[in-house]
Amino acid sequence: MEQSKAAHHQHFKLNKPFGYLSQFASNAKHQQKMKFISALYNFPEGTMPIGRLDKDSEGLLLLTTDGKLGNAINKGGLDKEYYVQVDGNITESALAQLRQGVTISHKHVAYTTKPCEAKLLEQIPEFSERGKKIRDERHGTTSWVSIVISEGKFRQVRKMTASVGFPTLRLVRVRIGNIHLGQMQAAEVIPLKQLV
Repeated sequence: MEQSKAAHHQHFKLNKPFGYLSQFASNAKHQQKMKFISALYNFPEGTMPIGRLDKDSEGLLLLTTDGKLGNAINKGGLDKEYYVQVDGNITESALAQLRQGVTISHKHVAYTTKPCEAKLLEQIPEFSERGKKIRDERHGTTSWVSIVISEGKFRQVRKMTASVGFPTLRLVRVRIGNIHLGQMQAAEVIPLKQLV
């Protein structure tokens, strides 16, 4: 019986574009000017995002109609990998600080992030143009790093890079567990047979 119920659930991966909120629209008047992921695809009733990406972040977002599974994935401590464009040429000592854990503010309280993976990307990743242009080279150099974390505090990666002196300019989530963004275009949605 449980298996037949599970078979009716639907799962999706979305390449969330810049400027969209990781939630479904309500009819509240103050939300009418906001952009929601529900406008990107005809999701079935009951679909919910697993975790969030803030409005300014892009990349892989998983969605499901199975609330229990979504909750289990959220609490499961899966690795999440981000490609992050930062202001300036990031140094090895800054990367070492990120790996060890840095102190950020979370809900107005100092929080030390768990050790993570952080490395310089030798090649600039090929992502589609962002809706809002990133500043150009006239404003100084930038570099790209891969950061892999297993937690997810609000705007955590942005706070982490800022804390070591290299503010985030663009942030794209490329992997959750063993599910990858791959070559998905911005706003593209792909149905999945399973999430884990």
